[in-house]
Amino acid sequence: MTLEELWELFPIALSSHKSCWGDWYEEERKLLASLLGGIEPAIYHIGSTAIQGIWAKPIIDILVEIPTETPLTEARACLVDSGYICMSEAEERLSLNKGYTERGFAERVFHIHLRRPGDCEELYFRDYMNDHPELAEEYERLKLSLWKRYEHNRDAYTAAKSGFVERYTRAAKAEYGKRR
Repeated sequence: MTLEELWELFPIALSSHKSCWGDWYEEERKLLASLLGGIEPAIYHIGSTAIQGIWAKPIIDILVEIPTETPLTEARACLVDSGYICMSEAEERLSLNKGYTERGFAERVFHIHLRRPGDCEELYFRDYMNDHPELAEEYERLKLSLWKRYEHNRDAYTAAKSGFVERYTRAAKAEYGKRR
């Protein structure tokens, strides 16, 4: 399947904020903690579904920090054996998905980001947006303005938001200092 066919099958779709997203995260967090129990990862809800009150893609992004002494490939193997799909792999970053079917999205969709401790810029952005609701609303407006234009081009949608995300991640780091 080409990238264009994938984007057609799995378009950008935004939804008003749903209280169930926190519950879905918590259920998946418990499952991940169980699957990775011997590894003892730190697990966090990230992405727009973790920002209170804003429209988001109904995909739960989860950051899983794997201790330095554990090979990321060990965590990947545990998750792939449990039905997650490895989507991208770099030396210190792995991305896995769950909830993609041959006919489109399942009811619950998850993106799992395996990282090393401290590789957590998404946490700064999430916290800053939750602490500054007026900026979260501005981020929501940006996302809504991009939605239909990039509905079938995930890379362009993400790139169009990147300046905003980078600017406020830097602001969060300046305000919060080293938190993790």
